[in-house]
Amino acid sequence: MAGVKGEAGLAPYIDSNVSIITNDGKHIVGILKGFDQATNLILEGSHERVYSPDGVEEHEIGLYLVRGDSIAVVGEMDEELDSQIDLSAVRGHPLHEVTH
Repeated sequence: MAGVKGEAGLAPYIDSNVSIITNDGKHIVGILKGFDQATNLILEGSHERVYSPDGVEEHEIGLYLVRGDSIAVVGEMDEELDSQIDLSAVRGHPLHEVTH
């Protein structure tokens, strides 16, 4: 992927677990397998975390393409720290859409 715009930011995360917040408030977690110059991301083994006052639900997605123009935030996940979180005890309101 040499020469791809944004490479310095995303290339180190290839084959790592990442957390993505989309502009419409979705939280998607998966293994980053690739990206392109438009920051479209390919995730493997992904799932969406849906937050509500009743708890967190995880919906399996599998292989997933996230359009670059729909991404608000991308970050590497600390797998050890994430595994220590009891998602059944987490409460929260769904995220609202991001406004620019």
